[in-house]
Amino acid sequence: MINRILYTVSTVFFLFINIQNTNAQEFICQIMVNTSKIQTADKTRYETLQKDLYEFVNNRSWSNYQYRNEEKIECSIMITLDDPGSSNEMKGQMNVQLRRPVFKSSYNTVLLNYIDKDIQFTYVQNEPLDYVENTFTNNLTSLIAFYLNIFLGIDADTFSQNGGSEYFQKANTIVNTCQNRAEPGWKSFENQRNRYWMVENLQNSSYAKIREFLYKYHRLGLDNMSDNVEQARQTITESLEVLQMANRERPGLFMISLIVQAKADEIINIYSQANQTEKTRVIAIMRELDPANAAKYQTIANPR
Repeated sequence: MINRILYTVSTVFFLFINIQNTNAQEFICQIMVNTSKIQTADKTRYETLQKDLYEFVNNRSWSNYQYRNEEKIECSIMITLDDPGSSNEMKGQMNVQLRRPVFKSSYNTVLLNYIDKDIQFTYVQNEPLDYVENTFTNNLTSLIAFYLNIFLGIDADTFSQNGGSEYFQKANTIVNTCQNRAEPGWKSFENQRNRYWMVENLQNSSYAKIREFLYKYHRLGLDNMSDNVEQARQTITESLEVLQMANRERPGLFMISLIVQAKADEIINIYSQANQTEKTRVIAIMRELDPANAAKYQTIANPR
């Protein structure tokens, strides 16, 4: 039985889940609906939306694989809504975060931390959230299903080379079914940093080094830190060089910027105790990958 405790902190509602839920499938996903911009005193429908989203994400199967409790994917989705008034048309932004445990440690590494600012959907309280693969039902469930498949794909890629291909294909199918929709974020011509380009970067064989990085950095690098720090760190350096090559072949790819955003602080920590040669090497790589924050990586050379 699921124990749900609904906390109100200011005007943000948080739904915490008992992880021992036997009905949960692939995900342990924290769902949050931030209503701080909404003026009405009655937040009932937003509490219902949050509850419905939790059940939609956590109480159904999203793959054919049976995940053991210790394998379940940890993630969070926070939707911050603008004030819709009395309308059922909702707009706002969605912060999605994906985490992965590191082998033989209590540390969770962030795989994705992205704010999608093009969120728009219709929600009618007490109407079920329906989703059928390969079919458009509504934009809310398409949004959630898209990011869950991205989560599944990235997570799988960190455990086996190109392990997430089937999930990226599902995410791409969702993008295709939304091409004729008025809601933003699905189309290539809208901008270069949206859902279309996220999955395009992950599927395009010309950018295969991005997915090679995901596997090498996490499975061959981070997962071996407890056994041999120097060797694991060397592998991580090699993975960063793979990402550097991908960036040189096609500068400014959306997915590379998302990876760098998720990994910057972690990389600084990993190399704070490295030898000077390795520090110099990684500083140069990170400055090339993330020139806007070049000064930040100098802390590798001069840790506090």
